Amino acid sequence: MVLSEDAYSLRIFIGESDMHEGLPLYQWLINEARRQGLAGATVLRGFRGFGAHNRIHNPSLLHLSRDSTVILEIVDKQERIDVFMVIMDKVLHEGLVTTEKVNTRPYRANKSNA
Repeated sequence: MVLSEDAYSLRIFIGESDMHEGLPLYQWLINEARRQGLAGATVLRGFRGFGAHNRIHNPSLLHLSRDSTVILEIVDKQERIDVFMVIMDKVLHEGLVTTEKVNTRPYRANKSNA
């Protein structure tokens, strides 16, 4: 039986070329989320879009744009997201952040079936 749980989704929209402490910002944030013990995080690369500067981000097959949008998505309990956002606020200078309440259905591998 799978039980649903209330959680929060944190989405961070930043540029692929954004940096912090010598690392791409998305990589630094993923490392920090892991260090903080968050449940998990995923980085998605935007295929096409535009943002605050109204420039189209359109990587081609021949030249992948270093200005593409990346989206980090983290889902965890609200209290843990709130703590992470305090850290994030110190390193994020440009971008967009969204949060929303979500209902999760975690599935775990059954070790007896492995």
